[in-house]
Amino acid sequence: MKLDTVSVPMNDEIDAGPVRIGIVGLGYIGRTVGGQFHRHADATVGAICDLEPSVREKVGDQFGVPADRRFAEYETMLAEAALDAVLVGTPHTLHYGQVVAALERGCHVYCDKPLTTDLERARDLADRVEGSDRTVMVGYQRHLQTAFRRARERFADRDPEWVTASITQDWIDDSRGTWRLDPDLSGGGFLYDTGSHVLDGVLWTTGLEPASVAASMDFHDEAGRVDRRAHLDVAFENGATGTVSFYGDAPSVREHVHLWDDAGAVYLEGTQWGPREVREIDADAGEYTPYVDPRGERSRADAFLESVREGTEPPATVRDALRVTALTEAAYEAARTGKRVPVGD
Repeated sequence: MKLDTVSVPMNDEIDAGPVRIGIVGLGYIGRTVGGQFHRHADATVGAICDLEPSVREKVGDQFGVPADRRFAEYETMLAEAALDAVLVGTPHTLHYGQVVAALERGCHVYCDKPLTTDLERARDLADRVEGSDRTVMVGYQRHLQTAFRRARERFADRDPEWVTASITQDWIDDSRGTWRLDPDLSGGGFLYDTGSHVLDGVLWTTGLEPASVAASMDFHDEAGRVDRRAHLDVAFENGATGTVSFYGDAPSVREHVHLWDDAGAVYLEGTQWGPREVREIDADAGEYTPYVDPRGERSRADAFLESVREGTEPPATVRDALRVTALTEAAYEAARTGKRVPVGD
C-alpha cells in the first residue's frame, strides 16, 4: 500500500538541516528519547503534544520549544507544525492511529513499544510501512545493546533448541495511578509492557518463529485484563521449545535469558535497567565471559536518525514488532481459554 505523499519531506530537504521532531506524549519515553533528540546535533524538537498543560510547559521549556508549538491535540500539531518525524510516546492502544496519521503526513516515526496491541492493526502497519519510503523504528532497545547483539551473532548459522527467559519488576506498585493499569489504554498488563521487551529480545536474538503457545496468567483486576504474572510455553517452527515467565509483583528488576543449542548456551543477565551481561557456556559446563563494552552503543535517537538520513532499515522494524504482537495476543487467548493457541503472523 503506497502512502499519500502530500507534504512529504524529501531526503535532500532533511539533509539541508536538522531533522525536525514532533513528540506526542511527554511521559518517560517522550522525555527520555525526546531528550536524546533535543541534545542531538542532527535533530531539533520542533513541536510537542500532551494533554497536561503543566507538562507541556515544563518539557517545552526544557527542550526549547516555542509556546505556539506546544499542542494539546495531536492532529493540530501535525497540521500546523513543520515536521520531518514524530516520536510516539503515548499509551499503547493509541499508537496505531497516531502512527498512521504521521505516515499520512509524510513523517518518519519512532514509536515506543509495543507497536500496537491488535494483531490486524500490526499487520496493517507492517504493510503500510513496507509499501512506503518512510522509516518507522520501534522502541525495542535490546537491538542496540552490545550483549544482545553479541548473542545474536551465535545464531547466525545455528538454531537454539531450548529457550528460557524471565523478568521480574515491582510493576504493579510502580504503575499505580497511571494509564498502565487501565487496559483500555495499555492493552493488557505486565506482558504487554515490560514483558514485550523480553519477548522481542528472545525472538530477535534467536531468529526463531513461534508456532504455538500455551499460557497461564494471574490478573491484577477483577475483569481479568491486566496480568501481573504470566507464564508462556512456546513451541517454535523449527521444533525448539521455550518457557518465558513474567512476574510484575516482585521487589526488583532481574532479567534472565538462556539460549541453548547443541554446543552449549549463551546467557544474558541483568539487574534493574543497566547494561546486560553475556556469558557463553560450553558442552562441558565451562563458562566464558566475552568482553562487552556498552560505551560504543548507539542511542535510540542515533539509530533512528541514521536510518532516516541514509534510507536504511532501522534496528527494530515493524516486522519485528508484528512478531511480538502476534505472540502476545496468542498468549492472552491461550491463558483465557486454557488451550494451546497457534501464533499468527
